[in-house]
Amino acid sequence: MRNPRFTDLLSKLPATVPFVGPETQERTRGAVFDARLGANECVFGPSPKAIAAMQAVSGEIWKYADPTSFELRTALADHLDVDICNIVVGEGIDGLLGYTARIVVQEGDNIITSDGAYPTFNYHVIGYGGILHKVPYKNDHEDLDGLLQAVINTDAKLVYFANPDNPMGTVHSSEAVQNFIDRLPGNCLLALDEAYIEFAPVGISPRIDVEQSNVLRFRTFSKGYGMAGARVGYAIGSQDVILQFEKIRNHFGMNLAAQVGALAALHDQNWIEHIRHQVENARDQISQIAQDNGLSIIPSATNFVAIDCGQDSAFAKLVLLYLVEHGIFVRMPFVTPQDRCIRVSVGLEKDLRLLADLLPRALSEARSAS
Repeated sequence: MRNPRFTDLLSKLPATVPFVGPETQERTRGAVFDARLGANECVFGPSPKAIAAMQAVSGEIWKYADPTSFELRTALADHLDVDICNIVVGEGIDGLLGYTARIVVQEGDNIITSDGAYPTFNYHVIGYGGILHKVPYKNDHEDLDGLLQAVINTDAKLVYFANPDNPMGTVHSSEAVQNFIDRLPGNCLLALDEAYIEFAPVGISPRIDVEQSNVLRFRTFSKGYGMAGARVGYAIGSQDVILQFEKIRNHFGMNLAAQVGALAALHDQNWIEHIRHQVENARDQISQIAQDNGLSIIPSATNFVAIDCGQDSAFAKLVLLYLVEHGIFVRMPFVTPQDRCIRVSVGLEKDLRLLADLLPRALSEARSAS
């Protein structure tokens, strides 16, 4: 008998993934989607300067990328007014959350998140044997008081929340976030996910204070910079905390072209401003489509909109299935009561015209079936 000796923990884990990708769904349905509005990608794309930079370096793809991401980290440090030693670059926020779990979580450790928040965090925590304690949302926002109390009650080592939030798109003020940070026990690390910060109102993010060693902020080039396929994220924290990543991260995990593209994208802040306007216009269109169908939306500070379908999860699921079956890839929150909504990423004019055409039919079909 030849049997690999897996860890005891692995035998207890389910064979699941956080998300079923649109490509898997396309293979199942036997057709590609006409509108890809479910993954919160920036359909408007990256800066033309980033595209040109990636194309220019493609002939050098035989090289390994700089394992320190020195040029990108230097530029980020200058952009954020921190030291290069306060930044680590990784394979998107997803990869960095995995490293964070690795440096913090041991079997049996108590970890706090919101019930229905970004599931990839949970995936990594469970993979290292952490015990997840989930706090319900409050008025479609992550409940900062509830998260803090859960940390205190469980003596948690790590707490996660996103601002702006995914999947609801809601946002807390910088004052509320800073108050949460100030009250957090010093031995609990906050993983503050700011993936959507480029779309949020100015001033939402508290001032970066790298002296607060129990706060790690996560940002990305996937959303506002339109480079989801490049997988470039970064974390900002105290030098002592960032140093821990150097002990365990994949030093050759970053793609050469992606690093070059991210650097060019960072230097083109005019493109980011252009994208903000594009996203705001598309959010307004989605809101109008919902209103035209007698529905409301959850006000969003991101590049997606949660549409309240006005009934329960089963009804929202019928709406979603109709849209998926008829060529629009969308998703919905996983947990009640947020799962009364469907979540629609911003799209091009043709995508939103298709949504405007199909949503009333989806609602009609769902009402007939429920």
